[in-house]
Amino acid sequence: MSNEAPAGTLGIKVLVIDDSNTIRRSAEIFLKQGGHQVLLAEDGFDALAKVNDHDPDLIFCDILMPRLDGYQTCAIIKRNARFSSVPVIMLSSKDGLFDKARGRMVGSEDYLTKPFTKDQLLQAVEQHRRVST
Repeated sequence: MSNEAPAGTLGIKVLVIDDSNTIRRSAEIFLKQGGHQVLLAEDGFDALAKVNDHDPDLIFCDILMPRLDGYQTCAIIKRNARFSSVPVIMLSSKDGLFDKARGRMVGSEDYLTKPFTKDQLLQAVEQHRRVST
């Protein structure tokens, strides 16, 4: 198996929004190992500026954050016509049905429970990049 990614599986630009430095760094390492470009944001306000400036292909968004939570951040991104088709995957340490349903209501495509493995993260990227391309 070569290190070159086959055509069609080239890395995409992924934004990871989480107030936990540990989660941001873990996601960054895993995504870079998968050949993706990574942008990091520590809260919703920081994320909105980065979405506007960098136009990511996929967004992972923590639910519980100070100032602007993940639901509010996702809803703002999805209300903007320019970014409404960008897949948003919610991240949470809770695996509750209510959280998943609320995430869908604000426009998220999926839900990943923390802590996640490298395989879970990269599988989510592959699953949702196909939907978005």
